[in-house]
Amino acid sequence: MPSLQSVVLTDRAATPVNHTLVPISAPPSTGVATVAKGDGTLVGEKKLSISTRRVNGKMKTRILLALPVVQTEIINGISSPVVIREAWVDATFTFAATSSLQERDDAVGMFASALGTTKVLVNDVLVKGEMIW
Repeated sequence: MPSLQSVVLTDRAATPVNHTLVPISAPPSTGVATVAKGDGTLVGEKKLSISTRRVNGKMKTRILLALPVVQTEIINGISSPVVIREAWVDATFTFAATSSLQERDDAVGMFASALGTTKVLVNDVLVKGEMIW
């Protein structure tokens, strides 16, 4: 069983940047573990949360990534950070309780592979906002 730990996520910038997200919560009552990277304010935190539960003989794991874009807003001479937009990625993996380790590993690997920049069908729809024809 993994312990709550920091996670390093690499972006796709021309010069890739590693983003280290550190643990902020793992309340046993909710079963949700969260890591985050702040830029000085809570409103601008990049967050990754993961939760897992067993439902009707299945294992359900949900991963949620939130990436806010913050801008400083000045009203009456007072500066405040404000989220102007946010990207959300929400993936849920559901496996039969009888699935093997290799089956789960293959499914996760194939999903990760689908997100590669060379996978035009997925990449161009997600990243470029293009439609499928």
